[in-house]
Amino acid sequence: MVPELKHGTVRVLFRYCLIGLAITFTPLAQAQGVEIGKPSMMRNLVPAKQVESQAGQQYGQLLKEADRKHALAKDDHPQVVRLRAIARKLIPHAERFNPRAKTWKWEVNLIGSKQINAFCMPGGKIAFYTGILDQLKLTDDEVAMIMGHEIAHALWEHARERMAKSVATDVGASLLGELVGGGKYSGLFRMGGDLLTLKFSRSDESEADLVGLDLAARAGYDPRAGLTLWQKMAAANKGGQLEFLSTHPSGNSRIEDIKAQLPKVMPLYEANRT
Repeated sequence: MVPELKHGTVRVLFRYCLIGLAITFTPLAQAQGVEIGKPSMMRNLVPAKQVESQAGQQYGQLLKEADRKHALAKDDHPQVVRLRAIARKLIPHAERFNPRAKTWKWEVNLIGSKQINAFCMPGGKIAFYTGILDQLKLTDDEVAMIMGHEIAHALWEHARERMAKSVATDVGASLLGELVGGGKYSGLFRMGGDLLTLKFSRSDESEADLVGLDLAARAGYDPRAGLTLWQKMAAANKGGQLEFLSTHPSGNSRIEDIKAQLPKVMPLYEANRT
């Protein structure tokens, strides 16, 4: 027989239940590192596997075209060896920000081009252009800052979010539901656009800065390199608008933001530096 509870006892038990629920459903704060909210729920309108599959196909086409033009660096190229060594230190920390990263088939390649550019497509498909390494004379720490930033775009699934917003805008909620509900993903992804030329918003770029800074610091790379990196970017941009900076916050703003985050990420760097 269950004993009868008094109203006061019920209120106390109810209060403790609420506290328990809050603990259960409130994300644990990071003991160290940057503070960043959750990724946009808008991305859930587009299946992650489909985005990653499309990214893999486009990345493969890019590599084939570069190879045809003799612009794809070989596996034993010193800069390829260098980039892959840096990636190997960053990637183990990626799962912290996106559990799917554990199953990604990561790739890192170098393409011969004067472009000052680098990217990481959904699913962990990374590419650097020789221009960004040669013209900016990047240190390993600076390369890690760029790579961490680009990986962060993939981890935070900014491309998936952009595609979802594009589809929602172009076809409307009713047609979107029909496409997703009917499994007609091919039409949806044609409207999503080319992942290689997808533009991110300034808020996306700021989020990638935060996650990338944290990621690089955990891998043992000096976060202060973010300051020298963007100083170099600003200097290279004096002669004209770099494509890489087209949607990014201004150099001065970015440098101040990085300075503000250093107290949060320097302990991570000090704990993991080799």
